Amino acid sequence: MNTILIVEDEDNLGFTLSEYLTSKGFSTHLAQSVSEARALFSEHHPNIILMDIGLPDGSGLDLAKELREKRKDFLLLFLSALNDPDTKLEGLEIGAEDYITKPFALKELTLRLEKSLQFAKEVHQESDLIEHGRLKIWFARFQVEDAHGKSVELGQKECAILKMLYQKRGQVVSREELIAQIWGEDKYPSNRTVDNYIVKLRKWCETDSDQSIEIQSIRGIGYKLNTRG
Repeated sequence: MNTILIVEDEDNLGFTLSEYLTSKGFSTHLAQSVSEARALFSEHHPNIILMDIGLPDGSGLDLAKELREKRKDFLLLFLSALNDPDTKLEGLEIGAEDYITKPFALKELTLRLEKSLQFAKEVHQESDLIEHGRLKIWFARFQVEDAHGKSVELGQKECAILKMLYQKRGQVVSREELIAQIWGEDKYPSNRTVDNYIVKLRKWCETDSDQSIEIQSIRGIGYKLNTRG
């Protein structure tokens, strides 16, 4: 059974999420503060965390970074009323699979959760190391290594984008195609959201001066991944 840690200090929303997700077959635990979340994380080892940002005793962003340092093997989704692009980008850079802005429909949350879980199942079937030049990819581990030997953790959306571009390397992939395949038709993010994910992937690519993996922007359309070596 998938175990979810819900970190939400708003009583109505927290208990509603807990009851609803329990009815959908998840095992849920509700924390209403940073300190309570730390304790439940250690006790129950959740594989999914739904994280609010504004908590009474700290920041959900800081807590997510702290928990990521302890474990890499959980799905992280932010649920926040903050719609600031910089905050969203910070959340994505921590390795969040999704950033859902409040208010949201419970059905939407369920669909996005199920899509993330399905991708995790599929990607874990591909455990082989992929190497190009000094760059390395492990899709099953949601991990890449840069040209300096530094490991970089990827969120699910980042990993899904990289996987799709890699599978279609040498071909132009439109933003619309990435959105349809990775987010689905139920909830369309903006093109800007896709571009934000590309930023982190590009930083990893660009550590190799030989451009063994390059993500090329195709103006007005999308992206093309090229490999050398």
